[in-house]
Amino acid sequence: MSIEVRNPLKLYDLCLHAALWYLKDIKCLCERCGTATRSLPNTTLVAFYEKLFLAKRLCLLAQEYKDLETFNRLLTVKSRRPFMISSFQWILNHDEDLISTLLHQFEHYLCSCNTRKSDLNMIEMGLRIGSFLNDGGWYEFSIKFLEIAELVLWKKYDACVLARDKNILLQFTECYRLKLYAQSMYCQFPRAMTTFEQAQAFLKLIEAETDCNSLLTGMYCCFSVYYFAMSNFNESYKWAIKALELLPKGVTNKTMLDVLRQASKACVAKQRLLQARLLIRQAMNLGKKINSPTLPDVLADYGFFLLNSDLVPESVIVYHKVLCERKRVFESNNIHIALAHEDLAYSLYVREYSSGDFNKAKDHAEISIKIMEKVLPKEHLLLASVKRVKALILEEIALDENGNDEGSHNRWLDVAEELHITAWRLSQSAFGEKNVQTAKHYGNLGRLYQSMNRLEEAEKMHLKAIEIKEELLGPNDYEVGLSIGHLASLYNYHMKKYSAAEDLYLRSIEINLKIFGPSYSGLEYDYRGLLHIYEKLAKPLKFHYWSTKLREWKVLREKRKCLDVDLILEDNPPDKIDLLEPKEILKNFHEFEEQQQQLKENGAKLANEFPPYTLIDSDELD
Repeated sequence: MSIEVRNPLKLYDLCLHAALWYLKDIKCLCERCGTATRSLPNTTLVAFYEKLFLAKRLCLLAQEYKDLETFNRLLTVKSRRPFMISSFQWILNHDEDLISTLLHQFEHYLCSCNTRKSDLNMIEMGLRIGSFLNDGGWYEFSIKFLEIAELVLWKKYDACVLARDKNILLQFTECYRLKLYAQSMYCQFPRAMTTFEQAQAFLKLIEAETDCNSLLTGMYCCFSVYYFAMSNFNESYKWAIKALELLPKGVTNKTMLDVLRQASKACVAKQRLLQARLLIRQAMNLGKKINSPTLPDVLADYGFFLLNSDLVPESVIVYHKVLCERKRVFESNNIHIALAHEDLAYSLYVREYSSGDFNKAKDHAEISIKIMEKVLPKEHLLLASVKRVKALILEEIALDENGNDEGSHNRWLDVAEELHITAWRLSQSAFGEKNVQTAKHYGNLGRLYQSMNRLEEAEKMHLKAIEIKEELLGPNDYEVGLSIGHLASLYNYHMKKYSAAEDLYLRSIEINLKIFGPSYSGLEYDYRGLLHIYEKLAKPLKFHYWSTKLREWKVLREKRKCLDVDLILEDNPPDKIDLLEPKEILKNFHEFEEQQQQLKENGAKLANEFPPYTLIDSDELD
C-alpha cells in the first residue's frame, strides 16, 4: 500500500484561502470587511487581491482598485507589477470608468491638500501612478496624473526651494521624465517639445549633483525616446550614447535596461547593426536576469533589430512571441497588443513579398486597427502607421488579382489609396513636410500610383520622397536607397526610361552593399531590374554579367543563417546568462564601432569594384 505524501500549505497560504472562502458569496465588501482587508500589510494585500483575481472575483477587485489610497499602496509592491498590470487591464475591459474614477479622486485630493506632508504624499502618488500607467500603455491618463503632480510641485515650491532641496529637484526631474516619455509614446509632440525644454532646464541642475547618476541617465534615455518618436535619428542616437556612457558609473537595473533597449534602437536607425546587436542581446540577458515585467518590450525591440538587419523570417518568429506574451498579460483592448499585431503584420508582409500570401498579414493589420480605434481618439497619429501597413498589404493583394478580377483589383487599390492618404495627412500634420515619416508616405503613394498606372503622379511622389530623405539622412542612407530602387522600378517597368533606371539601380546597389554587404535580400530586385533593362536594350554581355551576380547572390543567401533567434528565445536559467558588466559593454561597443566602419569601407570597396564603374560600361561591351 503506497501513501501519497503532499506538501502541506503554509499557514500564510491557508489564511489567504480562508479569507477568499469567507468572501465566496459576497457581492460587495461591506465597510467592516473592506476595513479589515485594507488593514493588511501591502504585500499581503496584493497577494489577497491576486487570489481574488484568480477566482474571477473581478467585481470585488474593481471595488478595491477604485479606492485611490488602496490602489496607491498596491503599486508600492514593485515585485508584483506584472500582476497589477494584468489585473488592471482585465478590470478595464469590464469597467471603463476605473481610471477616470481614480483620476477624479486624485483631483479631489489636490483640493484637500493643505500641509507639506500631504503635498509630498500626493506628488509621490502621482509619480507612482504615472509610472504604472506608462508601463501599461495607458499614456493619456498617465499624462493627466503627472500634470496634476507637476501642478502641486509648482504651486508649493519656487526656485529658491529648488536650489536648496535636492529631493524636490529630483521629483521635478522624475515628473518631467515620465511625462515626456508618455507624451512621446502617445504622439503629443507639441506638448512633448514643451516638456523637453522644461526638462532640459532641470537637467542642468541635476548634472551639478554627484549622486544623481541614475536619474540623469534615465533623462538622457528619455530624450533619445523623444527624438526617436520624432524620427530625428541623429539626435536620438546622440542622447542614447550619452546615456550609455554613464552606465559604468552605476544605475538601477531598470534604468540600465531602458538605456540598452533605446541605444539599440537608435543604432538600428543609424545602420550601426553590430553595436545594435550587442546592446539588444545584453538587454535580453539583463531582462531575464532580473525577471523584468518589460521583457516582451525588449523582445519587440529585438524583432525590430532583426527586421532591419535583413533577417525577416527570424523577426516574424520573435514578433509572434511578443504578441503571445502581450495577449497573456493584457488579454485585449490595449495599445501594446495593437502594436504587436502591427509589427507582426508588417514583418509577415515583408516575408511573404515573394510568395504572395498576404492573408495573415492583412488579418493582423485589421485587428490592430480595430483595437486602436477602440482605445485611441479618432485620427490619432498611431493609426497612421498601421493604416500604411494595411495599405501596402492591400496593394499587393490587388496586384495578385490583376487580370483575374478587374473590379476587385481596382477596389483594393482604391481602399489602399484612401488609407495611404489618411496616413500621409496625419503624418504631415504631426511632423511637417521635412520628416522621414512623411517621406515614407510619399514613397508609398508613389508605389501605389505606379500600380494604378498613374505614372506621372508616381514619379512625383518618388522624387519627393528621395529629396526629403537625402536632405535629412544624407545620400547613402538605407531609406534613400529604398526610394531610389522604387523610382528605378517605375522608370524600368512602366516608363521605359532605361538609362535613368540603370543609373538608379547601380546607385541602389552601391548603397545596399555599403550597409548590408553582398548577401542583402534587396539586391535581388536591383539585379533583376538590371537584367530586364539589358534584355530590352539587347546588351548580352551586361546581361550575362548581372546574371552571374544574381547566381552568386543566391548562393550567399543559401549560406546565410541566423543562430540568434535560437540563442535569444531559449529559456536560459539566470545563472547561465552571459551578462556583461557596463564597462565591458561600453568597451565592446566602441570596438564594434571600429568593425562597423571597416565593414562599411569593405562594402564601398566591393561596390567600386563592380564593372559598371569600369570595364563593363565601355563602348566595346555595348
